[in-house]
Amino acid sequence: MPRPIDSDRLAFHRLVFARRRSGWWTPLAVGALGIVLFFLMVLGAALVALLIALSSEEAARALNRVLNDGGVLDISDPLSLFIGLGAIALLLPAYLLASLLINGRRLGFASAVFGRLRWRWLIVCVGLAVAMAVVVAIVTSLLPPEQSGASLTPPAGATLWLSLLVVILVVPVQAAAEEYIFRGYLMQSIGRWLRHPLFAILLPVPLFVIGHLYDPVGQAAVALFAIAAGWLTWRTGGLEAAIAVHIVNNLLAFVTGIVAGTDPSAADVGWVSFATSVLLLGGYCLAVEYVLRRRPIARTYGLPRTPLPPPIPMPTPTATVPLPGEPTPELTKP
Repeated sequence: MPRPIDSDRLAFHRLVFARRRSGWWTPLAVGALGIVLFFLMVLGAALVALLIALSSEEAARALNRVLNDGGVLDISDPLSLFIGLGAIALLLPAYLLASLLINGRRLGFASAVFGRLRWRWLIVCVGLAVAMAVVVAIVTSLLPPEQSGASLTPPAGATLWLSLLVVILVVPVQAAAEEYIFRGYLMQSIGRWLRHPLFAILLPVPLFVIGHLYDPVGQAAVALFAIAAGWLTWRTGGLEAAIAVHIVNNLLAFVTGIVAGTDPSAADVGWVSFATSVLLLGGYCLAVEYVLRRRPIARTYGLPRTPLPPPIPMPTPTATVPLPGEPTPELTKP
């Protein structure tokens, strides 16, 4: 395994060097294989959905209704939510399997410098994100209502509870999948080629923004989120902090959208939403930094040092004993 030229202490974006294979070509191979695996998984899920539709008229009508929406996420339809969020969630197993096949063992370094996802730290970060979300909700309730976003008819009865159940079960996986791709795969890919963490934090931002079809104000909020998540990943040495705030942010948006009848995927985003996003991210980053200073955690991984070869023993000079009758050798002065 080639060793990095900068240091034997690896930050998160340089953890490819801790894997079994870390050649310059490995990020490209992981990306290509991951795309193939993702489409194969989507194809498999589509075949399962087709078989279910063929076995039931009601299921066929529901699937046809979702397909006729043109891929638009409908928060009032649990099946639309499941298909839309579930498709993104499939990115997670596709990437992890591709990374395992290309980079080899030690797959846990795709999550954190500890060699696995730090669940206790993730729970702490979820608590911090929830606390900040409560603060944001209180502040937002004091502001005048915003007129941006499409107004929808909120679901009722069993549809409401089924939609909430889908969101609660699928959104955490969907949010984690986005973090593993944009803050995991992309940051570690860039870190394999470029040493400074700013490259790994900033270069994936445009791709993350492109994946969210909002107006300029909304895209500015998305870019701010991507920068904050990248900094948190580098600062904490893992994806846990970014995953936590992403899960809480998405759950808040979807649950509020379902209950209040607003579309969380609407393209127009108001300045009030932008300000609350800044408040959530800023307060959360400060809270994480405060906890890190009070209870430091591992932020880098130390590569095992290659043992030095044992010293070559030097031959011990032996005195020459003259044979009987031979003259004794004399030392010559220089």
